[in-house]
Amino acid sequence: MNITSLPLLSFLIWTPILGGLALLFIDQNNKKLIKLLSLIFSLITLLLSILLLIYFDSSYYSLQFIEKVAWITNIDIYYYLAVDGFSVLFIILTTFITCLILLFNLSEDREQANKYMALFLILEGLLLGVFCAFDSILFYIFFEAMLIPLFLIIGIWGGTNRVYATIKFFIYTLFGSVLMLVALLYLSYQAGSFSIVDFYDLSLNLNTQILIFLSFLIAFGIKIPMWPVHTWLPDAHVEAPSSGSVILAAVLLKVGGYGMIRFLLPIAPDAGFYLNTFLIPLSLIAIIYISFVALAQEDMKKLIAYSSVAHMGFVTLGIFLVFNSIYATNSLSEIAHIGLQGAVMQMLSHGLISAGLFMCIGVIYTRTHSRMINKQSGIGQVMPLFSALMMFFLLSNSGLPGTSGFVGEFMVLISSLENNIIYAVLASTTLVLAASYSLWLGRRILFGDISGDLVAQMKQLKPEEFWPLIILVVAILILGIKPMLLLSFSEQSSLYIINAISKGY
Repeated sequence: MNITSLPLLSFLIWTPILGGLALLFIDQNNKKLIKLLSLIFSLITLLLSILLLIYFDSSYYSLQFIEKVAWITNIDIYYYLAVDGFSVLFIILTTFITCLILLFNLSEDREQANKYMALFLILEGLLLGVFCAFDSILFYIFFEAMLIPLFLIIGIWGGTNRVYATIKFFIYTLFGSVLMLVALLYLSYQAGSFSIVDFYDLSLNLNTQILIFLSFLIAFGIKIPMWPVHTWLPDAHVEAPSSGSVILAAVLLKVGGYGMIRFLLPIAPDAGFYLNTFLIPLSLIAIIYISFVALAQEDMKKLIAYSSVAHMGFVTLGIFLVFNSIYATNSLSEIAHIGLQGAVMQMLSHGLISAGLFMCIGVIYTRTHSRMINKQSGIGQVMPLFSALMMFFLLSNSGLPGTSGFVGEFMVLISSLENNIIYAVLASTTLVLAASYSLWLGRRILFGDISGDLVAQMKQLKPEEFWPLIILVVAILILGIKPMLLLSFSEQSSLYIINAISKGY
């Protein structure tokens, strides 16, 4: 049997969703069974994604594993699933991180554990739906639906200000989504189809492209998030439980970058070039200004949240530089490719590093019940192994060569240098700033004198805490040394997008 003929993508999406729904019917007091089943469902999903990766042909560009079934026949809406090189990378990131989260959750003891675990599995399935959907309405449904599980995770199991954080998060993202829906409906009307691929063939005038571009930019810019629509993220991170912060930083933010690559680049390239004098400064502000904001934080979660905004600034910079690279001269198409691949690499790398950092903060919080930097120091004296792991993630966050954190930033910097030396100089300040707030955090909490009894009595890592951190360390090192292990999958897709933009120029 040919594996590519099986509805693998449907299995991938619906296995965690149905698994999550099944958990709701299990007695919430039977926590061992709940944790075991949630981990089994996530492992099955991970294995399915690995199978997808193995059988994906990266030697040429094409949509693969296509499933297209008529859904709402009156208006030609299809259940249309497929993957390309970008999709498979974000799928494997989602399944990998979710599996580690549920393994990490084995150490936690939460009320209504069945609902808590169920929401993570359902969220995983909806995220996978976003990365697989090639019908615009199906994409929109998955895009909107994924807000609900995270809304509930933060709203039910979050901190004291969780209501404020969830409402702010919901309003921001919903506002952007409404504009995106209008743009999708207009594009479908013009194309006579809801297929995203058909949107690429549309010939739109500049004014129309600008409106379409801005609609998508607001929707996906809020998701990333870009400055100045980033303020919901620190609030959401602070109030979210540790696992909620991990999935938010590691995967949900990447939906914004994925959406920009899927929609902005090929559909409205003229608008992208026209607006670039406005877009690139926004990315540079996120990189520089938000890094200084991170330096001023006294809450560990807020510091890493602002760090995420700064690092995702590199993602948007790599994406927006594609327009400059292509339109400046045809000889720069290779630079556009490097910038786009760098943006993808930065998203994958940040997914791994931020997951490790938020897990580390979760370990500290469960023992000291505090996220304040000034209330704990000397952790390295009582938990040396944990401190070594956390310092590794902090060094990776600062872009240490040999780690994945270096590769994506370096590729985007190359693209910046070839486009405009001023962009490169300004962007390179992150090498100093990221090291400043990362090492400052490490020095404050890991070194020095033991701050109090809670720190002095901190227990060593449990196996279910240790193994996710070790696995992330290995993944960051492998991706830092051999980035083409994953980037080779997106290479042809990246060239396809660039060629689609370059047509006629």
